[in-house]
Amino acid sequence: MVRAVVFDVGETLIDETRIWSRWADRLGVPRFVMLGVLGGMAALDRSHREAFEVVRPGLDVYAEIEAWRRDDPGGLRENFDADDLYPDVRPGLTALREAGYELIIAGNQPPQAYDALVAMNLPVDGVHTSAGWGVSKPRPEFFAKVAAVAGREPGEILYVGDRLDNDVLPAREAGMRTALLRRGPWGYLHAERPEALRADAIIDGIPELVTVLAARRF
Repeated sequence: MVRAVVFDVGETLIDETRIWSRWADRLGVPRFVMLGVLGGMAALDRSHREAFEVVRPGLDVYAEIEAWRRDDPGGLRENFDADDLYPDVRPGLTALREAGYELIIAGNQPPQAYDALVAMNLPVDGVHTSAGWGVSKPRPEFFAKVAAVAGREPGEILYVGDRLDNDVLPAREAGMRTALLRRGPWGYLHAERPEALRADAIIDGIPELVTVLAARRF
């Protein structure tokens, strides 16, 4: 039986629309273009970072982030806060907590994301990031750390994310149960692929997990 539910961050808990819109404004391209190119990267199985090269060839992203910090030290810039949470996150997590599940957040995120997530005071038992662990998805070591912090056997863990390549398939390879969330460009596109059937569930929102878990009893 599943006893712990672990969540990805971007486009699982956090709506990244505002982040990418600020990036568009920063780079001087229409927001529609930035978001459209990002969707193209998802469709082509290319990294979201390649979107920068498309809209601004030769851009040094890290140097641009540093310049942005100097220009707007008090702004959110490439980061997120509680206003970026999807509306169903807090009630969904609360329902899962009331159902008795251990809840953990663990995703590919930079160092500053940890403090941002902790500040949201979500009803979870732990918050972890790839930056804090020094290892990123989809590497097996990341999912080994997930199992370690949960203190569970892999088969007792359900990993929830919006991507097949970073979430569902490597978590399944690690022996975990998986749920593919149809959210964000990767989520919608990946849910249409044959490999999506390898997920234990395909869901459209976090509150749906309570029903799915109760009905399937996996």
